[in-house]
Amino acid sequence: MTDLRHYDVILAPVITEKSTLASESNQVVFNVAKTATKPAIKQAVEALFGVKVKAVNTFLRKGKTKRFRGVKGRQSDVKKAVVTLVDGQSIDVTTGL
Repeated sequence: MTDLRHYDVILAPVITEKSTLASESNQVVFNVAKTATKPAIKQAVEALFGVKVKAVNTFLRKGKTKRFRGVKGRQSDVKKAVVTLVDGQSIDVTTGL
C-alpha cells in the first residue's frame, strides 16, 4: 500500500558512476530526508517499488564550502541511503516514481 508519507522519506535516486556500479550488486542509492530512519526507508522502498529490501545503510554527506565568482557559499548537507535488495529483485530508477 502506497502512503503519501513514503514520498517524504525518499527524495530522489542518485544517478552517478559509483551508484551505477553498485547496482550490479543489487544496491540502489537514494537521497533521503535527514530525519528518515532505516526502518522508515526500508518500508518506503518496499511500498513504492514493490521489492524486498535486505539491508539499508545510511550516511550523511556534509556540505562543502565552495566559491562562485569570488563569493563564498556552502552546499547543504545531504543524507543518502544505500539500499541492498534481495537476490532476484531490481529497481529501474530511470523511469521515476
